[in-house]
Amino acid sequence: MNLHFDPRGLLTTVVQDVHSKRVLMVAWMNAEALALTRSTGLAHFWSRSRQRLWKKGETSGNVLTVHSIHVDCDADTLLLQVEPAGPACHTGAESCFYRSLEEWDAGNVV
Repeated sequence: MNLHFDPRGLLTTVVQDVHSKRVLMVAWMNAEALALTRSTGLAHFWSRSRQRLWKKGETSGNVLTVHSIHVDCDADTLLLQVEPAGPACHTGAESCFYRSLEEWDAGNVV
């Protein structure tokens, strides 16, 4: 199967808790991050802001142990089912999706 990387060489990657099924985060993988993830069993991503590979939890210890990797029907998005070792969000929240749009609208100018 040929994966369809975007023009920057990235795949959108949705990360889901294998047990609760809660979506924890969305990140990007390039071919090297995907290869490292598959070989180590720990989630690696491409940081668009830092322009480098990073292992989730490399500084916090909150690694994501990968149970399975799924490819969507267009082969341009991955779903990682993981067991998190702690909060997935850099804010300390369990998931990066901890605010509703209504909460966001109430506190921010849209």
